[in-house]
Amino acid sequence: MTLQPDTKAFVEMVELARAEGPPVAEQTPEFARDRYQAMAHILGAGPDLPGGVSESEIPGPDGPISIRIYRPLGEGPHPALVFYHGGGFVIGDLETHDKECRLLSSKANCIVVAVDYRLAPESPFPAAVEDAWAALKWVVDQGSTIGIDTHRLAVGGDSAGGNLAAVMALMARDAAIDLKLQMLVYPATDASQHYDSFTENAQGPLLTVEVIEWFWGHYLGAAPSDEVRTDWRFSPAKAASHSNLAPTYLATCSADPLRDEGNAYAALLAEAGVTVKHSLFEGQPHALFQFFNVCEGAKQLIEECAAALIEAFE
Repeated sequence: MTLQPDTKAFVEMVELARAEGPPVAEQTPEFARDRYQAMAHILGAGPDLPGGVSESEIPGPDGPISIRIYRPLGEGPHPALVFYHGGGFVIGDLETHDKECRLLSSKANCIVVAVDYRLAPESPFPAAVEDAWAALKWVVDQGSTIGIDTHRLAVGGDSAGGNLAAVMALMARDAAIDLKLQMLVYPATDASQHYDSFTENAQGPLLTVEVIEWFWGHYLGAAPSDEVRTDWRFSPAKAASHSNLAPTYLATCSADPLRDEGNAYAALLAEAGVTVKHSLFEGQPHALFQFFNVCEGAKQLIEECAAALIEAFE
């Protein structure tokens, strides 16, 4: 798979550094988390926000959930994006996606509430879903106390976070919560089958099928059953209905193993009557969302995400 030149230069640097570490099968979650943190540090910081950034804790099903609140210019009340970070349900946290949350808050002039949901293997499926839902419900019920216009809410995330956002959109519909947008950046949507991109992009770049299976093993168990793989809380494509869901912005990348399941989910939503804007980023890999400071494709992706939020919140 041919990458865009500016992306290719950075990816080659990252993969060269990764080659010095242990094989995927021998990596511990702690090692992978540290390496992901290091990559986020290399990718640089986001902008300062005039409204500031603060941290808080909200009630969760298994103890407090940490959230980080990003505020744009003005007193508000502001619309809000509830954001779920990527990382295969095993790695990632508030720090690894701080830059992206700052960018979205600034460019879309909205509050971003980033959710530090529980990770596997310490807290396997469906812990992340439970925390994601608790956070969304808190924003719906209590968001006005922190300056959120609770009639203008969106959910979003990248990769595993995109999966959680898609699941939240389904749960919100069933709970009569009127979301204005689901922002899904190369989401994992269907673990019931291996799409063509799993073969075409099996060796990456950056995300390989071996790594995906390593994530699944920690989140679902060493040998997840077909019943778990097709549970709509893990594979939202398997939900009984996709009608009446929030309008959707969905991005996929041509060099990503998750490309085809994301493309298929966009088509599935459109067939169900959902308003969908789908962008396929040619010559770009998984993790593009985090490359704002190093490549033009990431800048375009962030701009499209922000534009979708602005339009949805009007």
